[in-house]
Amino acid sequence: MAEEKKTGFFGRLFSGLSKTRDVLADGLNSIFSGHSEINDEFYDDLEETMITADLGVRTTEEIIENLKERVRTEKIREPASCRKLLIESIRDKMKPGENAYDFEGGPCVILLIGVNGTGKTTTAGKLSMLYKSEGKKVLLAAADTFRSAAIEQLSVWSERAGVELVSGKQGSDPAAVVFDACTAAKARQADVLIIDTAGRLHNKKNLMEELGKISRIVERELPGTKKETLIVLDGTTGQNALEQVREFNDITKISGIVLTKLDGTSKGGIAVAIQNETKIPVKFIGVGEQIGDFQKFDPGKFVDALFDEKAE
Repeated sequence: MAEEKKTGFFGRLFSGLSKTRDVLADGLNSIFSGHSEINDEFYDDLEETMITADLGVRTTEEIIENLKERVRTEKIREPASCRKLLIESIRDKMKPGENAYDFEGGPCVILLIGVNGTGKTTTAGKLSMLYKSEGKKVLLAAADTFRSAAIEQLSVWSERAGVELVSGKQGSDPAAVVFDACTAAKARQADVLIIDTAGRLHNKKNLMEELGKISRIVERELPGTKKETLIVLDGTTGQNALEQVREFNDITKISGIVLTKLDGTSKGGIAVAIQNETKIPVKFIGVGEQIGDFQKFDPGKFVDALFDEKAE
């Protein structure tokens, strides 16, 4: 029977996660069908496959322990019966929480942080288009003044999205750009102000001071406005992405994660590890270069695409 064609964003997500699925789903299915009984060897093979897909040691161990407990309590005897339980356990770990998108309920400021090369500036542009398509008035701020390419790139996105951009010259004070952007946001009665920040300064202390200054300006100039701090991570970097979350969370409180470049990587399982180990929810994902390849994170569809469960 021909494989059902998957369409829309699910189709792009399914296609983007193909390499991860080759490692994870195909590997697990081989284990479920290749073992005649549930024993230590069965669990060891599961663990090895999950770690290879970058779910991480800690997350993998938790999922395996949960599976063992359910096998015991539900008196499961067939390895194939474990597949559904394993998928349910992974899906549970991916739920972002009921209040994950509360910041969208009124005027908000979205601060994008992360190292250079993760797709941070592109994410700023795609976020602006996403919210513009929802009928919101959006303003972009080019506070990454250390890279001239970042300002130019964001200018292109602002034109493409039809939203206003507040920027300065390369090397100008990022805090001054943010001040001007806050002033413009008040004057234009913007619903969403998206601030693109520098991915790397001289050292951690320097970066902490810069982000702290930007946050203070936002709080002073836009009191009562909800502030969302999203770290943008490159999904192809696997466990390095997890370390970046920990590093930046030491500097500033992160409220959500944007995972980009999930297409073409066998490390898509890192999405599960990051959310489980940091307790910071993945809120947006990107699986390609086009605007339609960027969406709010849906844990159900993500896990379905990982395991080729369905295509609704």
